[in-house]
Amino acid sequence: MATAHETSAPDAPSAAKGAAVKAVAAWIILPLFFLVTGGSLTWWHAWIYCAVLLCPMTVFFVHMARHDPEFLTRRFKLQEKERAQRRILAWGYPSVVAAFVIPGLDHRFGWSQPPIAVVAVAMAIALGGYLAVLRVFLENRWAGRTIETYGEQKVISTGPYAIVRHPMYSGTTALYLATPVALGSWWALIPALTFIPIFVLRILNEEEVLARELAGYEEYRRKVRYRLVPFVW
Repeated sequence: MATAHETSAPDAPSAAKGAAVKAVAAWIILPLFFLVTGGSLTWWHAWIYCAVLLCPMTVFFVHMARHDPEFLTRRFKLQEKERAQRRILAWGYPSVVAAFVIPGLDHRFGWSQPPIAVVAVAMAIALGGYLAVLRVFLENRWAGRTIETYGEQKVISTGPYAIVRHPMYSGTTALYLATPVALGSWWALIPALTFIPIFVLRILNEEEVLARELAGYEEYRRKVRYRLVPFVW
């Protein structure tokens, strides 16, 4: 069970160094992953996609390392305390792997070829979704990878949180669903669609935790009706 707790402020130079190491690793690992799965330097979808993600990520890391290193410390925390969340993530990992591996195999063997115009739209949606996630991080310094609350945490109801209660998942959903087509694959949409029920389960459990541990969340939940998509859910 996640419990509220105080956090100690990290050393800013250490946080900056950690962010720099992770940024450099991302610039190496993501292109290398696509090179291995796609097996070709001519897979232009993958290289544009890398730039779409890695360029704004790097700018964001630099900004947060200077202005809020504690956020980076929380964001890089991976160990999930909620047992339900660990199960949900375990169910979702195969879909994540498949959604990113299949486009490379699709490129290798020519299984599908979305029109360039469709790929361009998907790339724009992926970029928009990722920028929306970064916007959430700027609005809510408590947004982390794990589901837990902190003693000094407050309910955020401004910016994207005034529209839906979980805007980070909204942006991530757009990013994940657009990614297969942006990478030139129709087939990878099949595992990508399973992200939707995974996110729904994750949100439902997260709301239980927040309602139990975060003061003012029930009032916020009554004020902002929709969780993920306005006028839908």
